[in-house]
Amino acid sequence: MFILTIRTDKQEAEIGLSDDHKQLVYEKWQAHRELAETINKKIIDVLMSGGIRLHELNGIVVFKGPGSFTGLRIGLTVANALAYSLTIPVVSTMEDDWLASGIDRLLGDQDEKVAMPEYGALPNITTPKH
Repeated sequence: MFILTIRTDKQEAEIGLSDDHKQLVYEKWQAHRELAETINKKIIDVLMSGGIRLHELNGIVVFKGPGSFTGLRIGLTVANALAYSLTIPVVSTMEDDWLASGIDRLLGDQDEKVAMPEYGALPNITTPKH
């Protein structure tokens, strides 16, 4: 089972590709304010490095938080959009061993359909200026 893993809760984002629990490719990069611009390219790069095409993915594991409000929104949105468009399962985790936990859940045929974030606190959103 080819599994895409996504973690975007902090400035250093992480994308990985696993075959069940065997990690094939894993990349970290300083995404910071460029996450939305770089995440899709990084996913394609990781898949190409693993010799896998997008339509060959069987599931997605995404870290759901707590962490950066914007980072989590971007990562979870990408995970949900890919899972929906490819009709594959998506699961979200927040444990220290999020990768193993998420992969176990996918291998156990779990599917959240829509992965939801866990921010850990109310978002700090700037008040609009009039």
